[in-house]
Amino acid sequence: MRTRGQFTPAELDDLLALAALRPPVDTRTARWFRDRVLGTTDPPNMAGGLVEHAAEELITPPAERATRVRDGRTRARQAADASARLRVPLVTAFADAYPDRLREIADPPVVLWVRGVLSVLATPAVAVVGSRQATASGLAMARQLGRELAAAGLTVVSGLARGIDAAAHRGALDAGGVTIAVLGCGIDVIYPREHADMAAEIPVRGALVTEHLPGTPPLPPYFPLRNRIISGLSLAVVVVEASERSGSLITARLALEQGRDVLAVPGPVMPGRHRGCHALIKDGARVVETVRDVLEEVGWTALAPGSTAKPLNINGLEVDIRPGEALTADALAERMGRPVAEILAALTRLELAGSVARTPGGAFLRT
Repeated sequence: MRTRGQFTPAELDDLLALAALRPPVDTRTARWFRDRVLGTTDPPNMAGGLVEHAAEELITPPAERATRVRDGRTRARQAADASARLRVPLVTAFADAYPDRLREIADPPVVLWVRGVLSVLATPAVAVVGSRQATASGLAMARQLGRELAAAGLTVVSGLARGIDAAAHRGALDAGGVTIAVLGCGIDVIYPREHADMAAEIPVRGALVTEHLPGTPPLPPYFPLRNRIISGLSLAVVVVEASERSGSLITARLALEQGRDVLAVPGPVMPGRHRGCHALIKDGARVVETVRDVLEEVGWTALAPGSTAKPLNINGLEVDIRPGEALTADALAERMGRPVAEILAALTRLELAGSVARTPGGAFLRT
């Protein structure tokens, strides 16, 4: 499989144009890309032909094809310019930074825009999703799960929405851990607006991710689509407080289709807020009472709550930075009682080995 560095500018333009070929109100383009490009040893011409091949199969009536291809290429150039202006990297499905779990789903995004630490996309992750109109107890449970999953060294994935999503992200941040927010809009558009502070905090250790071109508004059809990315990035999906018509059940269904584990938090019967969770449990989803239920389901024993991780060892120096924790060289030197220069040299070697990643703020994150 080719890496991003092997693409010519023309080929990258073609991939961007494919991502922009039609408004992403369904996953037909992504499925075509998976079947005809990623899943074959003889893909269509990657320079100057890919978009035309896709248009022939995806766009009807034929009279609209040339116009739609031209529009896609125009939007692709605008997206590339916006990415450079915003200093937000775009990650194609061929790039090393593109997570294998997401590449393997039936409809992987052609391109991702990522603000934050690219390496967290490949870390072991659990999604926590649920109602936007959550109760106080549901919010408390989501925040606790987010905090304890992050403390256990797992990345917490959700959608930055009001309610359960925001609580799960906040819990992970409380623990100093890693969380990924998958957006239903452009990388430069924050929705809902009241989550702007959280959206600024998440990329320090984690990432904001979207398949939508910069400037894309948060339209209703885009949110069900991002659910496949939430589940695709994750080992399992935990549903907290969902009615029988909750959008979170879409994420659970997609997770099952992708071969992910699905778990649900039960609740009182009478209000109806938990009917979706109860339906999942009846269909075989594991009941979640504590974070240990989740850790056992995904087989995560690397760092259970209450335990400690082994320090990273580099040339006999044990670097005391915990999974999901981000520290500056100064802070780590103070913790360890060692010279900053020695710690910085060790961190640099660990970064080259892939054991830590440097965040935009200059801290080092243990991956």
